Amino acid sequence: MAAQVLEMPSIGLPPQCLTEKYRPRRIGEFAGLDKPKKIMANLAARPYSSNWIFSGPSGTGKTTLALALADAIPAELHHISSQTCTAVEIEKVWRDCFYYPQYGKKFHVVLVDEADTMSKAAQDSLLSKLDGTASAPNTIWIFTCNDSSRFEPRFLSRNREIAFSSYGIAKDAIELLSHVWQAEAPAGAPAPNLARIVKENNNNLRGSLMALETELMLV
Repeated sequence: MAAQVLEMPSIGLPPQCLTEKYRPRRIGEFAGLDKPKKIMANLAARPYSSNWIFSGPSGTGKTTLALALADAIPAELHHISSQTCTAVEIEKVWRDCFYYPQYGKKFHVVLVDEADTMSKAAQDSLLSKLDGTASAPNTIWIFTCNDSSRFEPRFLSRNREIAFSSYGIAKDAIELLSHVWQAEAPAGAPAPNLARIVKENNNNLRGSLMALETELMLV
């Protein structure tokens, strides 16, 4: 009796959540954010050692714009999450920035996410590293936060703050959702009320894309 050969199903690319699939990769691709985009585009064109705070609500593109800046320079990225943002980790990354960046990179970009939750010890360890006394060469620091009021005045004084807002991007957000629906929905599937989705998510693109993802799973 011949052995039965089982056919394995073909394996394609794994599915992606819409927030990752449609994440802007270049500075100019962001919806709204005219002021942050212009500042970061100029910094990418003429990078210099500097420290920045990106403040604003979740889902407004703070981390994504920092990643786009690193790609545009191009720079070696050191990404510190809120869970690992300790004085020890900061010391390690700071020392790494005294070495030349990876091959093909021009700068170091240190991105600290949700930096307003870091400890006082971590903030204190940064004070000398962010000014001229002990700053690493060719290094840009970016700290993201929802609210900069939790930072100590000495820390704030060493950073340039850029406010991120979803105000005024409803039109661009609706256009993006329309593009996503046309690309992802079955042919002929009627689109949901995209304007309502954007409004209910307060113009937050990440929230709007997640809501649209749910709508796509209903068709």
